[in-house]
Amino acid sequence: MPRTILITGAAGGIGLAMVDAVLAAGHCVAALDRDIAGLPVHDRLHPILADLGTEAGCRDGVAAAVAHFGRIDALVNNAGIGVSSLRPDAETRLPAIEELDAAAWDRFFAINVRAPMLLLRAVLPMMRAAGWGRVVNNTTSFRTMLRVLPYGATKAALEAASAVWAQELAGSGVTVNVLIPGGPTDTPFIGAESGWSRDAMLKPAIMGPPLAWLLSDAAGGFTGQRIIAARWNGDPAAPGVVRPIGWPELGADAVWLQGAR
Repeated sequence: MPRTILITGAAGGIGLAMVDAVLAAGHCVAALDRDIAGLPVHDRLHPILADLGTEAGCRDGVAAAVAHFGRIDALVNNAGIGVSSLRPDAETRLPAIEELDAAAWDRFFAINVRAPMLLLRAVLPMMRAAGWGRVVNNTTSFRTMLRVLPYGATKAALEAASAVWAQELAGSGVTVNVLIPGGPTDTPFIGAESGWSRDAMLKPAIMGPPLAWLLSDAAGGFTGQRIIAARWNGDPAAPGVVRPIGWPELGADAVWLQGAR
């Protein structure tokens, strides 16, 4: 059944690969980006110019999607800002504390954490009413969360939020999952001065097949999980492909209220 999928950061890199996969699966796409020039012309795609770093940009982006398609069935939070926006070599010469002023910190959290929350708040009533919905969040690897500021901290926050949302929405027909490439990906998100070989990087297209599956009816009972796209072979039960969101086994370290829900 064709659905209406809202994809953020849709006009390039991973987002554009996601758009291609979703269109190929027969769905409609509300494609949000701050620059929509890279989007394909397609009768089932509606480009929407939006600055997700602002509350108004999130609100107006959803409103434009609903005005065009009438509803939103799935939300793919892919848009993000990375450390290469601070300087081109920041992927390998990591930002130091002294570089991260309040403005940079707030901008990262606004785009990478607040925007997914605001977008979900806006689309959730439609999903609840339909008894069907999909939320897919692009976070990052645990290694990056522990090494790279402010990017890693924002993605750790989105990972935690994803786990909470999956629990809150359990049984509602709305699933919440995380989908990551599994390593550095050959997109402009990584600066030209990173020093990494582009040929050795993962390719954005790997995100398409697992996303298409997550949006399908076959994934209706699949929630609270993270998929590593580089290991996806079409079988979510294959070893090393899926694990619970947010490393819940670390919760055993807590000593207060042990055994409480």
